[in-house]
Amino acid sequence: MSFFPDSFFNTLQVYKHKLKRKMTGAIALKPVSKPKGHALLSYVTHPFTITKFELDKTPHTNPFECLIIANVLLERGYAVDVIDWTNSHFVPKKQYSIVIDVNQNLERLTPLLPENCVRVFYIAGAHWSYQNKAELKRLRELKNRRGCILEPRRKMNPSNNIEYADYTTALGNGFARETYSYSGKNIIDIPLLSTVVFPSPQHKNFQEVQKNFVWIGGGGAVHKGLDLTLEAFSRMPDYQLTICGPTATENDFVTCYHKELYNTPNIKLVGRIDVRGEQFKKIINGAVGLVYPSCSEGQAGSVITGMHAGLIPIVTHESGVDVEPFGIKLRTATVEEIIDSVKKISALPVEELKKRAITTWDYAQEHHTKEKFKSAYASFIDTIIKENKL
Repeated sequence: MSFFPDSFFNTLQVYKHKLKRKMTGAIALKPVSKPKGHALLSYVTHPFTITKFELDKTPHTNPFECLIIANVLLERGYAVDVIDWTNSHFVPKKQYSIVIDVNQNLERLTPLLPENCVRVFYIAGAHWSYQNKAELKRLRELKNRRGCILEPRRKMNPSNNIEYADYTTALGNGFARETYSYSGKNIIDIPLLSTVVFPSPQHKNFQEVQKNFVWIGGGGAVHKGLDLTLEAFSRMPDYQLTICGPTATENDFVTCYHKELYNTPNIKLVGRIDVRGEQFKKIINGAVGLVYPSCSEGQAGSVITGMHAGLIPIVTHESGVDVEPFGIKLRTATVEEIIDSVKKISALPVEELKKRAITTWDYAQEHHTKEKFKSAYASFIDTIIKENKL
């Protein structure tokens, strides 16, 4: 299956895209034949201004999602203009048939669009109000447990996009969709893709690694449950935890958890890591599971990456990933529940660990690939085209 036309990464084309973006704030893409209409994609423009080599080094899924969506529209004969979702100055000058926005541009653009333009809200995370409250709740709970006062790092600005959308998709298994249920809109779940794949874990020595776990995440350590994970493993000296993420950049968190991060023998802080690199391969080959008690996601890319690596997941429902029966879904995400879940996985027979790891890997291979993402989103776009006779 073709994901991106070669022209996306042609050196001359990349230069033209950079120049066009600088001059107009938009990237202009044309289909092979005469356009049947125009589409506007409000997401990210940078993947159209980098080389294929640079793209392959990108850890986040956003660039790949944007490229695939643009290509789906091109394959259906639409000329596509791409702007950044943060662009608050772009003024439509074309008669767009479809507009897709990931954040809050639908509200601003709606008065400027043709009446028959189909407006699509691309939900990439939980509702802004839910997410903000969830993070603040975690921060309050941390203050009550340890007396540390930390600033929120995953705060979202208010958005009324859902109110202006004719069609809506949500990344994930239903959690993000649930936070928008008040709207009464029909929201289609789209499975998150993975930027990296790994060989089957069938040859891993599970007897050696059955007490070794990893936490993988981006910014917002408390939001993503690293505080809870650290407290759990600090009480389990016989179990190993490796932390992969930019935790050291959050000074207030480091101050609060300095002992756990730097002076606890069974906890190792690796920091930001290239998930395609040899160091990460060594880490996942030396671990049995992934712990990720996040309080709010669309669908957690770090969990998907871990599952592609065959790591048995211990995650919250709010991670947006289906993990049962091969993994464990945390119900309360307390330190005690994390401890119980880690010990439960580690206590399984070696053959059961191997079975669960392979099942985890199989599930990721079946549900979370670029092919699966493209197929699901293409089907969604085809529905829009058919229902609106575009």
